[in-house]
Amino acid sequence: MCNLYRLHKGADAIRRLFADMGLQLSFPEGIPNLEPRDIRITDRAPIVKMSEDGLMMVERRWSWPGQQGKPVFNLRSEGRSFSNRCLAIADGFYEFTAPEDPKAKRKDRWLFSSVEGGLLGIAAVTRNSPDVGEAFSLLTAEPSPEVAPIHNRQIILPSPAHWLEWLDPSTTLPSSSSWSTVSAKRMTEMGLDT
Repeated sequence: MCNLYRLHKGADAIRRLFADMGLQLSFPEGIPNLEPRDIRITDRAPIVKMSEDGLMMVERRWSWPGQQGKPVFNLRSEGRSFSNRCLAIADGFYEFTAPEDPKAKRKDRWLFSSVEGGLLGIAAVTRNSPDVGEAFSLLTAEPSPEVAPIHNRQIILPSPAHWLEWLDPSTTLPSSSSWSTVSAKRMTEMGLDT
């Protein structure tokens, strides 16, 4: 399951993406200074959610503390409904596999990114926690054909045309046929390997 994703675009690129779809994005807590980086569990990261005034982007912690204190960073989506919906914005996510070289000490890392080259919106939900405030967790489902050879679960990636639908709590999860299509590249210590 996804325990690392990346965002190498800034707040202005995210705002422009929504503007190109005819949607205005507000920043009620100020425009965040987003530096290109990999986002790890417990990091603060940008999410987009619906408010009474429209769409807004804020930064929140990825994961809330679970019952035993372990971070809840992914949630299974099957058979559940969600009200506090948001989109975690990314330009890629990682999955890991056993190393191809049995002598290697590190797992192979695979970077999945949009076939179209744009940003991804990851279906997520928020929860308020007394310990960390409002935080978010990514939703998972059965993998798409692109991810299935690497992992048996996948984060849910509604295509941009379905982002508003996802943010509306009266709708169901978008079917996998409405997800963004991704491609994978294996990462090596020197860069990308195909």
